[in-house]
Amino acid sequence: MDKYNNNPIPSDGLPITVTDGKFNIPDNPIIPFIEGDGTGRDIWRAARMVFDAAVARAYGDRRRVVWYEVFAGEKAYNLFGEWLPTDTLEAIRRFHIAIKGPLTTPVGGGIRSLNVALRQLLTLYVCMRPVRYYPGVPSPMKHPEKLDVIIFRENTEDVYAGIEWKQGSPEARKVIDFLNSQMGTKIREDSGIGVKPISVTGSKRLIRRAIRYALENNRRNVTLVHKGNIMKFTEGAFRDWGYELVKEEFADRCVAEAEAAGADGRLIVKDRIADSMFQQVLLRPDEYDVIATPNLNGDYLSDACAAQVGGLGMAPGGNIGDEHGVFEATHGTAPKYADQDVVNPSSVILSGSMMFEFMGWKEVSRLIEQGITETIRQKRVTYDLHRLMEGAVKLKTSEFAAAIVENMHAAVAA
Repeated sequence: MDKYNNNPIPSDGLPITVTDGKFNIPDNPIIPFIEGDGTGRDIWRAARMVFDAAVARAYGDRRRVVWYEVFAGEKAYNLFGEWLPTDTLEAIRRFHIAIKGPLTTPVGGGIRSLNVALRQLLTLYVCMRPVRYYPGVPSPMKHPEKLDVIIFRENTEDVYAGIEWKQGSPEARKVIDFLNSQMGTKIREDSGIGVKPISVTGSKRLIRRAIRYALENNRRNVTLVHKGNIMKFTEGAFRDWGYELVKEEFADRCVAEAEAAGADGRLIVKDRIADSMFQQVLLRPDEYDVIATPNLNGDYLSDACAAQVGGLGMAPGGNIGDEHGVFEATHGTAPKYADQDVVNPSSVILSGSMMFEFMGWKEVSRLIEQGITETIRQKRVTYDLHRLMEGAVKLKTSEFAAAIVENMHAAVAA
């Protein structure tokens, strides 16, 4: 195909390819983007300014990104009558790496969540959420700098698989009848029913990714977070399969916490009950590095951790599979602020930093992180941070992006 969504493919770029799980990045990769709904328009313009400047400063004329717009959400529905066009999925499949702003979840029937649909249809089984503190960002914590974790949330299973039936529906009655008559349960007849699948395959591939990341980035430990004391054959199994994986594939480089006395520099793999972990990230955050967890726990935990370091406005995210990666803003669309040039674009900008690191363009990632860190240190921020920072200068979205570009060569604050 020479176009998707009636939008011609740029002739001055080359596709990213994948060989045996390795992403091959040309110097002029075509990268699809979805600008997003609501404030997505504002933050995408700002983010693209930062991305292009960082690439140019890192590599001069030698490398550049060839951006290619594809469509999802309200913009897609208005143009094509579909919330998630097939062409958009096919374009991401073809070019392998994409980035997106926030998307509206359609009200009523149809797609439950566009974000969940993208993850499931493209088998993006890892939701990767780095959470760290940027000096100067207002935080409710006394020592927010102690939290520096990478959360690996399983993306395709658990209750987010969407296997459920409405209370009173024929399907719900059929499932309840079967469970009560054949399996010995005592479920009330007026119940809605949901199924929570957690598989060996889904669990091990997620935990494998987390362990590999920790080893490659010199992290100290990986923590399996679960509610296995109650859900023994789903979340408890997630924990057990994680320890199995350590023995099967990583015994020479990893050790379980119970055997850590003789770790000899090996990566420590441990586990925590989910409710305990919420206390741990508040009370002892510096004891945790990489976290691997099923879908629902990961949803709660990543947002709770983000709140400790300044909220979702500062939280990047990436959805990664064996052959595709889609990086995204983690916050909502905030339509009442759309087209006002006021919102904080940091989430999508930091997600772009993740994307460039994933591509191996680490120099670009470092420049982006440097620019954001220094701009916040100078207290030149958007309204959401300005109202919480004494002596700050309030910038528009576009002005904040320009300040990040200006500070890309500034010294990073300690």
